[in-house]
Amino acid sequence: MSIGNFEIPEPYNEPIWDYAPGSTGRKALQDKYQEMKNTPVEIPILIGGEEYKTGNLGECRPPHNHQHLLGTYHKASAKEMEIAINTALAARKKWSATPLVHRAAIFLRAAELISTKYRSLMNAATMLAQSKTCHQSEIDAICELVDFLRFNVKFAEKIAKEQPISSKAVWNWTEYRPLEGFVYAITPFNFTAIGGNLPTSPAIMGNVVVWKPASSVVYSSYFFMKILKEAGLPDGVINMVPGDGSSIGNIPMQHRDFSGVHFTGSTPVFQKMWKTIGENIEKYRSYPRIVGETGGKDFIYVHESANIDELVTAMTRGSFEYQGQKCSASSRCYMPDSIWGEVKEKLLGQVKTIKVGDVSDFSNFMGAVIDKSAFASITEYIEKVKSDANSEILIGGNYDDTKGYFIEPTVVLTSNPHSLTMEEEIFGPVLTIYVYPADKYEETMDVCDKTSIYALTGGVFAQDTHAIELAYEKLRDAAGNFYINDKVTGAVVGQQPFGGARASGTNDKAGSPQNLMRWTSVRSVKRSFASVTSYEYPFMQPE
Repeated sequence: MSIGNFEIPEPYNEPIWDYAPGSTGRKALQDKYQEMKNTPVEIPILIGGEEYKTGNLGECRPPHNHQHLLGTYHKASAKEMEIAINTALAARKKWSATPLVHRAAIFLRAAELISTKYRSLMNAATMLAQSKTCHQSEIDAICELVDFLRFNVKFAEKIAKEQPISSKAVWNWTEYRPLEGFVYAITPFNFTAIGGNLPTSPAIMGNVVVWKPASSVVYSSYFFMKILKEAGLPDGVINMVPGDGSSIGNIPMQHRDFSGVHFTGSTPVFQKMWKTIGENIEKYRSYPRIVGETGGKDFIYVHESANIDELVTAMTRGSFEYQGQKCSASSRCYMPDSIWGEVKEKLLGQVKTIKVGDVSDFSNFMGAVIDKSAFASITEYIEKVKSDANSEILIGGNYDDTKGYFIEPTVVLTSNPHSLTMEEEIFGPVLTIYVYPADKYEETMDVCDKTSIYALTGGVFAQDTHAIELAYEKLRDAAGNFYINDKVTGAVVGQQPFGGARASGTNDKAGSPQNLMRWTSVRSVKRSFASVTSYEYPFMQPE
């Protein structure tokens, strides 16, 4: 065994490439996009380093060009899910005993590969699979994913250094063991970085993982798995099992060795999973860890002292970047009537210039929503607004799925703070604004706090210090990530640990030591160097 007080390198946030004309990487990304678009792939199930092909195929198609086939993927059945679980458990003994210094090296190597050799590949894959612009892909599939890998291994080291005190002739220490069993990672369509973080964060702590990516993003997930393999991740530690949730989703939660779930997705699905776990609680070797980040109805709360230009840009970017399909996207806004006229003019003027289309055209600010189901759901909300006597569409409201699932950025004005689009999660490019009397700044905060079942992100815009302080206190429980004079999206690993409470999840803060602690089972050890030899205590001696 090697002996040394090893220090994992200090992490840093990966610099964002801007892909401006003539910039580094622009042409390479454009070329890689076209190459991958025109090179169909057949994606297998990946278990223990082996490829499994069931012949039950799903399709990978760009949301902005759904007539084009990127490739196919093999869907797992119950059989392949069982194989994945058994393979993971077989790999557990060796992986759990692998020192952190060696586990960390694998994920740091993966980070380096993504940020250099495979930067264009991961960007192009995400642009194609998720209809992200080059900028949205860059901050997701490169910067955030790389940040998760670099910071999480350092967080693991920080956790390991948290040790108890020892008294005379005693040495106490804490061992941070992996969970006894396997972790089930279920990842969403909207962030390649989340798809990478949810299986790797438990693995960094010595756990083995069965990973079920969202069906719409098996394409980008596959390339990440290949990078992990190249980085040296042992076979069986992370096993990628795509498939229909209705067919294979519950199988891991029926298993005796199920030790935890790492989930990002909808609130109803998470609640159903929690219920399933509860119904099976007597089966498990240990009580499973349940970690989830779910829905949001994220807000912007505005005071009349707000800087209007900063506010308008935050509304536009926070609501319409990546088609409003971020968990953190702003979808409701509380606006004082005293500044609404100026805000309205500038906001509509800005939104009017937004281009929507194929993300290979770098002049587009928005691409398409993820699939037919999302398109139908979002446009149904838009149609309901059109028939709502208390609401009106100020701009947008049009959509077309002829070639891609395109929806215009849509701004709704409502006189009802409890209207449908003020309360329900839409997960699309729809921002609803409620205008309140400026002298009711504090009272309307109660409406904001109590309107939504969610508590993910939110923020206040104000230059008045007392107004900021009031919002900071009164909206304390309304958002797990709270922003002051900034858009409510764009949490950075190591800077703003991400997560919310209420119906938004367990608030275990992705991108922080708190999240990694959920994947450990702590053992306290006491070693005595001078143990007592008599059972009697001094108080028992005669007078």
